[in-house]
Amino acid sequence: MAQKIKQWGHELGFAAVGIADGDLSAAEAGLQEWLDRGFHGEMDYMAAHGVKRSRPAELVPGTLRIISARLDYFPPASTDPHDVLADADAAYVSRYALGRDYHKVLRNRLQTLAEQIGRDVGEHHFRVFTDSAPVLEVELAAKSGLGWRGKHTLLLNRQHGSWFFLGEIYTDLALPVDTPEAGHCGTCQACIDVCPTQAIVAPYTLDARRCISYLTIELKGSIPLDLRPLLGNRIYGCDDCQLVCPWNRFAQTSTLADFGVRNGLDSAQLVELFVWSEADFNERLAGSPIRRIGHERWLRNIAVALGNAAPSPAIQAALGARLDHPSELVREHVAWALSRQQTL
Repeated sequence: MAQKIKQWGHELGFAAVGIADGDLSAAEAGLQEWLDRGFHGEMDYMAAHGVKRSRPAELVPGTLRIISARLDYFPPASTDPHDVLADADAAYVSRYALGRDYHKVLRNRLQTLAEQIGRDVGEHHFRVFTDSAPVLEVELAAKSGLGWRGKHTLLLNRQHGSWFFLGEIYTDLALPVDTPEAGHCGTCQACIDVCPTQAIVAPYTLDARRCISYLTIELKGSIPLDLRPLLGNRIYGCDDCQLVCPWNRFAQTSTLADFGVRNGLDSAQLVELFVWSEADFNERLAGSPIRRIGHERWLRNIAVALGNAAPSPAIQAALGARLDHPSELVREHVAWALSRQQTL
């Protein structure tokens, strides 16, 4: 049955499928320490469910095994991310968010896989997760042999690097488990050194409050003043720790049209995106993971990036047009950006 599940997974487009038990006791103390240090910032949901995150059978009673799956997402026909980062007038969007919302793509395939299992074995109790519940997905994927946790805290695989999504099926089937893979980071700490905000405070430890992905996606309020210049032109997420990782030389591009670039977001100009109205934002980003931050935070993020760009009349005019925006959050970041434009 385990081999059948892996074969069905491949047929559904997953790069790999692995199986683990639900014993995450080795990770529980580290999770609690991370929460106690406040590294989760405003992500209250990280602490809201207590130990359910590290005890799968408490989240879904009856769970005996977790089926983990990897799905490659790097878009094959996209502008080189290094070129975008080097162009201060361009908007950098994390590569995972250039196409369709991964939650839907991944969940549909996992649900299909779980239903296929049911057709073969009969009724079984399961739940599918795609970054949608208190699940330690990296720990579970590592236990299931899909890779190892890198020093940037993401899962790494020797043949696929880290440009992939993870999803899980919690099941009550007593399937045989796979063997975890040893880590292969060695003495390398390229991800730690390259982080623009030094958010990786130690190997395998991320202070989310300093992470650009947190600041541009999860943080609802004002971006701290001392961190704004460090964001550069990154308006949604950050890939620096992945771009520098030697293992991503072996990464595979996605074969799914869902993850193809939409709206030219792989190399769009900041000024071009900043003029989008709320209606433009909602219409063009329908079905995109970016839409969940809303137009207000979209403008906040782009304003910071415009403040970090070289002074230009076009940028100053675009910012000036937003000075009286209804949102205090937007007005604050626009004023900061204009001040930077006039003093850089």
